[in-house]
Amino acid sequence: MMGMCLKTDVTVVGAGLVGLAAALAFHHAGYEVLLLDSQQSPCMTAKPDDWDQRIYAISPRNAEWLMQLGAWQLLDMKRTTEMQAMEIWGDHVTAPLKLFAEDANADGLGFIVEERALKHALLQRLQSTNVKALYGVSCIEIKTTAQHSTLRLNDQTIIESTLLLAADGANSWVRQQLDISVQEKPYHQAAIVANFITEKSHGNVARQWFTQDADGDVGIMAWLPLPENKVSIVWSVSTQCAEKLLKLDEDAFTRRAMAVGDSMLGVFQLITPPAAFPLVLKKASQMVKCSVVLVGDAAHRIHPMAGQGVNLGFRDVIDLLSVLESRHHYQSINDVGLLAHYVRGRKADLLNMTTLTNGLYHLFDSQSAVLKKVRNLGLLTTNHRIVRKRLVSSAISL
Repeated sequence: MMGMCLKTDVTVVGAGLVGLAAALAFHHAGYEVLLLDSQQSPCMTAKPDDWDQRIYAISPRNAEWLMQLGAWQLLDMKRTTEMQAMEIWGDHVTAPLKLFAEDANADGLGFIVEERALKHALLQRLQSTNVKALYGVSCIEIKTTAQHSTLRLNDQTIIESTLLLAADGANSWVRQQLDISVQEKPYHQAAIVANFITEKSHGNVARQWFTQDADGDVGIMAWLPLPENKVSIVWSVSTQCAEKLLKLDEDAFTRRAMAVGDSMLGVFQLITPPAAFPLVLKKASQMVKCSVVLVGDAAHRIHPMAGQGVNLGFRDVIDLLSVLESRHHYQSINDVGLLAHYVRGRKADLLNMTTLTNGLYHLFDSQSAVLKKVRNLGLLTTNHRIVRKRLVSSAISL
């Protein structure tokens, strides 16, 4: 049985946050777009007291971009929190490094948003456009040349596109089919996420602790402010430690989470059970192959301590569109020179972020007494206003 043959400017494979935003952004820029995903069209209903375990810190620049696409304003702002400041604590530091939005003359450091809520907003916006979306379909073959990329689906539909964006996640099918290798470095850590009601107000401050317990286990705990007196935690610990923590009952786990931050927000009440995700540093050896561009986790995955994973994915899309906007009328959107220019620009951004997160991980993973002194002294000395201004400017620049 012969399937259909579809032709389009841009095909986006993957309807996660980056894929949805990419489809919307390319449509917004005037391209004909087709979105594909193997999952059925998602249903985004949630009870008012039901909080998503997956929380993202969206940078101010990316929030503005999502606003321009018409998606940000569809969020329920009662479930979104603007971070005004951040406190970072070392393992033996009595005073934290404090970063304030006002240090860089900014209104805020970013916004804490539930993945489900942002996904729903992007889907709503897409549904109000004429972007064609095929859900519940499987790609079974891909071919790419300098002229176009061709996908064959399980129903024998053929899709030919000038440019194909692989936004299909860290285990990207597209990347595997094109034999693009991945440089991978396991951290032997897991990120535990959970949400709590807190006794005291968080004051719209994000807090992060670098810790090391008596057994030498290194941990990075983040408390991210949710609306009202709620926080979402992201607790990066060794895989073995994560297994132990997940075996605790709710009360014991809650007490451990409170203790990391010296119970500075009072008593916690667990509202979503803890879940763990393995942590790994991944980087594709190529971001571009012929007429295919890898974006988001398909191209790179970093340690969550910087909270920049999804922001980097959005910047992939923003920078790609920026390069395409600068093209001459005779250049195709898959022009080899244009895509090479895009890759050069992204590599610098990614190198800076991966160097920062990987360097911090090793600094705080070390049990060396000298490095302990260096890292804790470093947190104290960076409280200088000029240094804080640079750190804040860097944090909100994505």
